[in-house]
Formats: sequence, structure tokens, C-alpha cells
Amino acid sequence: MSNQAAGLLKHYLEQRVLAGQTHVVLKPGLLDQMQGRKKPAAQPLSQARPAAKPESKVERASTPIAATFDRPATRKASIMESPALITVSGNSKAEKLAALAAIAEQSPQARELGTLRETMVFSVGDPEAQIMFIGEAPGDEEELQREPFVGPAGQKLTGILTAMGLKRSDVYLSSICKFRPAINGDQGSTNRAPTDAEMAACVSYVLTEIAIVAPKIIIALGASVCKGLGIGEGVMRLRGKFYDVQGIPTMVTYHPSYILREERLAGGGLRAKREVWEDMLKVMEKNGMTISEKQRGYFKK
Repeated sequence: MSNQAAGLLKHYLEQRVLAGQTHVVLKPGLLDQMQGRKKPAAQPLSQARPAAKPESKVERASTPIAATFDRPATRKASIMESPALITVSGNSKAEKLAALAAIAEQSPQARELGTLRETMVFSVGDPEAQIMFIGEAPGDEEELQREPFVGPAGQKLTGILTAMGLKRSDVYLSSICKFRPAINGDQGSTNRAPTDAEMAACVSYVLTEIAIVAPKIIIALGASVCKGLGIGEGVMRLRGKFYDVQGIPTMVTYHPSYILREERLAGGGLRAKREVWEDMLKVMEKNGMTISEKQRGYFKK
């Protein structure tokens, strides 16, 4: 399997996780065929992990997606285990965020992993924003422009903001991981979700951002962010509700990339779009925003 094909396979499986699917059944002999060849490109990113005990019989019957991703097993609390806020100087929120970004740029924890690319992508938006969106990690477009949410998923998010009556400059956009996760070989435009270790290396920056911006509401986009913030796992189960993150109500909903994926399937992603919009209406209500009848009527039959 080529590096690019392996990356695309990982991306597809990650989208199935966002949809709440926990297992994928392999055709007979396919696992042996894959194991007989060179390991997928993402394999070297977890070299430090102790070799797992062989469980080939179980995997042939029903291979857990997490195992396919080759992510090390960790306790749920490991990412959020005593994350320390970072002390930064500055007279305004903007100055403090700039100081924090300079620290994140040199992050020894992130760079020592050897699984993240060099370019740091921090945040964009209004430091005084009442609503803060947190995504998973930069992709190729984000890395190129050094700004979160500028690729296809970012364009979808911009559309959601427009439907809410907001602009990108009205909100604060950040990511749970500040560097694009690497894939060995010719990565090209292939992206992947961050591992637990990669999120753990960046979570202090995100929590410090939250403390500085002090938004009224946080929106956690997707499975990685839910896990990284310590909310839990399973977006389908968690979405549509507010959770407490540093004393701030935090809404869980699908990542825009999930909507893009669902749009290519039967139904055009209508269910995913409707559910995300239901979540955004709850955010608007909690934030005291005016909601028109037209906005309330989106996706109603």
C-alpha cells in the first residue's frame, strides 16, 4: 500500500469514527495481505510504543478502527492529566495570545515527538469573541496559510457561521493540536487526526487560550477535540449538549470535514447538516442571539 493510499484509508476510517462507527469488517485474507506488505505510512509515527501482543484472530473477525489507526492505548485521563496553564505577559488579550503563540512555536513537547510537521498554526479571529471554535489539527491548506480552517472544511465552517449571522472575524478559531500531523513519505495533501500524545503536547496552549479569551461558549468540533478536552468519546452520543470546560459551556458537534464526507454519500449529508444546525441553534440561544423564523426553519420539512 502506498503512503498516500494509507493516508486516505486512515482519513476515511477517522470519518467513520466521527459517525459513531466503532468497527470495520475486513474481507477474508485482506488483513494478511496488508500485514504481508510494508506497513502503512503512519506506522513509524508510533515507534516508541511497546509491541502489542498478537491478536490476529480477533482482528480478522472484526478489526477495531482504533487498532487500524495504530494509536497507542492510553487511559482516558492521560491527555488532560494535570495540564498546566502557561503564564504569559501582555496588557491585552491580543498581546497575551501573541506571546502564547511565540511559546507554542518552539514547543519542545510537540517537537520532541517527531510525528508533527514543522509549521505551527495557532489561531485566528477576535480575542474578545464570545464564541470559540476548536478543531482538531491543521491540514495542508492551513499549514500553507498558517491559519486554521481555510481548507474545504474551513469553507464549510464559514458557511455555518454565515447561516448564524456571523463572520469569521466575529469568532475565535483554534485547534487542539497546533501542528499538522505528519505522514511518512510523500504526504502531499493527505491529512490525519492527531494522536493522544500529539494532543497532550498542545493541550496546555489550548487551555491557556481559553483562559485568555474567556468566551461565553466553546464549540468542540469532532471526536479528537472531545477527547483532547476531556469531554469523552463518541460524537454521536455527546453532540447536542453542553459540557463544562474550565467553567465554560461547551457544545459538542460534528467537524465540518464530517459533513463534507457525508455530502458525498446517499442523502447528501442532510442528517449531519440538520444535526449540526440544531446544535448551532442551541449555541445561539445560549448566547442570547436573535434567531429568525427563517433560521429556525432550516432543514424543516
